[in-house]
Amino acid sequence: MFEKLKALEDKFNEINERLMQPDVVNDHAQYTALMKEYSSLQPIAEKYKEYKQAKDANDEALELLNAGGLDKDFKEMVQEQLEESKKSMETLGEELKILLLPKDPNDEKNVIVEIRGGAGGEEAALFANSLYRMYTLYAASKGWNIDILNANETELGGYKEISFSIEGSGAYSRFKYESGVHRVQRVPETESQGRVHTSTVTVAVLPEADEVELDLNEEKDLKIDVFRSSGAGGQHINKTSSAIRITHIPTGMVVECQDERSQHKNKDKALKVLRSRLLDQKQAEHDSKIASERRSQVGTGDRSERIRTYNYPEGRISDHRIGLTIYRLEYILNGNLDEVIDALATADQAAKLAQQEEA
Repeated sequence: MFEKLKALEDKFNEINERLMQPDVVNDHAQYTALMKEYSSLQPIAEKYKEYKQAKDANDEALELLNAGGLDKDFKEMVQEQLEESKKSMETLGEELKILLLPKDPNDEKNVIVEIRGGAGGEEAALFANSLYRMYTLYAASKGWNIDILNANETELGGYKEISFSIEGSGAYSRFKYESGVHRVQRVPETESQGRVHTSTVTVAVLPEADEVELDLNEEKDLKIDVFRSSGAGGQHINKTSSAIRITHIPTGMVVECQDERSQHKNKDKALKVLRSRLLDQKQAEHDSKIASERRSQVGTGDRSERIRTYNYPEGRISDHRIGLTIYRLEYILNGNLDEVIDALATADQAAKLAQQEEA
């Protein structure tokens, strides 16, 4: 580990020097690429510097104690320094292990979130709206931009399905833990008998694909249909043929977008979703080849896996992947998701560390 840290520190120092060279500063593309690499190495370099300082303090204390001849008070002070530096080295060593874990290449990307009502009819659609609200409040708290790509609204204000993009640095690193089946237990607004019902909603989180990552041949691979928008309301509904349906011929994948009045904007949004779905499919095929690694990662759950229960009568939210239960349901649904996501990220890191140590 320390050989790797030394090599990364050397690389960090080399990049730091290059960033001060005039020819690099004047080359926008090179400067941007180096700054990105510099930023990714900086946390490791700084933590390693702290570790070396703790080790120096530890070595100094050991040397003084081994030399002997210290008076009682000074010896106690040196002994205390030795204990403190030992603890610091242990803590910093664990933090360095986590920093050295392989990074998910998608972590810094924007995301596309797709929410669909599952079992439970209108109640599932209403809860899909609750999840949409929770995610948009969370994204807004981070200063990220939200853009609806497509929505199929019900008469009671729920969503049979809704897809939206979230643009912001690190969006995927936080939202990737949300893929899966979300179960709700509550008395539905549509239920007159006051009985608790169980409904489900599926959430898919896709890293947004760049055009360079996935080149689509529009003439050969795509069938594009234009139709009139439909939905629960809105003045422009059914007035113009602005909605777009794109079929990816090689896979049969279909994407619809009707949120914008402009046909061109709907097409752009539909292509954005299609690229991201195709990239996700490609990634899933790759992951299935390394199934043991996939099982060790909390963040790459199967979409058919029940990941979380929202129990309204008890005010409880339970994440089944890590056995987490929090009795602040309303607080979480108001977009305060960090406590849940932090716990999932920590569990994911722990699983990866354990796997690395086994290897």
